[in-house]
Amino acid sequence: MKKYLKYGMMGIIAVIISAIIFPSHPKEESCSPRAYEEIVQSGVLHAVTEYNSISYHAQEDTIGGLHYELLHAFAKAKGLKVKITPEMSIEKRLQGILNGTYDILGNNVLVSSDRTDSILFTHPILLSRQVLVQRKPQNENDSTPIKSLLELAHKTVHIVKGSPYILRIQHLSNEIGDTIYIQEIERYGQEQLLAMVANGDIDYAICDENIAQAAIHNMPQLDIETPISFTQFYSWGVNKKNITLLDSLNGWLETYKQTEAFQELIKKYTLN
Repeated sequence: MKKYLKYGMMGIIAVIISAIIFPSHPKEESCSPRAYEEIVQSGVLHAVTEYNSISYHAQEDTIGGLHYELLHAFAKAKGLKVKITPEMSIEKRLQGILNGTYDILGNNVLVSSDRTDSILFTHPILLSRQVLVQRKPQNENDSTPIKSLLELAHKTVHIVKGSPYILRIQHLSNEIGDTIYIQEIERYGQEQLLAMVANGDIDYAICDENIAQAAIHNMPQLDIETPISFTQFYSWGVNKKNITLLDSLNGWLETYKQTEAFQELIKKYTLN
């Protein structure tokens, strides 16, 4: 029970931080995205991100994260303030973009064709892939770790609810010609799944490699060496109606990605 309480505390910490630092949030009843011109007039950019080691996190009294710093860099370049809301639920982040609550989906968003009907992707920010998270063998008789994706047949993998990784597992199941069971986890994010595997509560999970690499130094018992996808593009997202904001973001990214400041951020928060 203590383990699950710990995961729950990890999951709600983002809400606590958000309430303390940003007590005023955009109204949930918003029904349409703001054009870039409206954002400029208001002076405030609203972004939503995920609470994890890569995107947004708290360490003692400091807020950090790759996407946290990138969002601030973009806002500063445009003369704007930025309010960033950490949200663990993938579905709530997407819904907030669709209903205009947030202007930017500012975390590692996998560029996938199944989402192009609802959001527009910026130019790529990172390259990453999905990996299988499992424990290293405890002894020579430990049969839990798998060495080939074929061995996932009839195994259960845990994935954050609403994740595009679910589609990859479905495709992988077809590729190996056997069933891979999927358990969607609603309350936790990817780092909580890593902790659950490390503590033996579940055996297998799917996670973004960058997030896994950032967390594994605290969980040396984990094995994250088995990729389940090719390297793919990860971007930010905006509402499909917000072309002007997309153009502004892309123009800024084209320039900023060439700077030493961007390269330093990548080195700071990822191992790529």
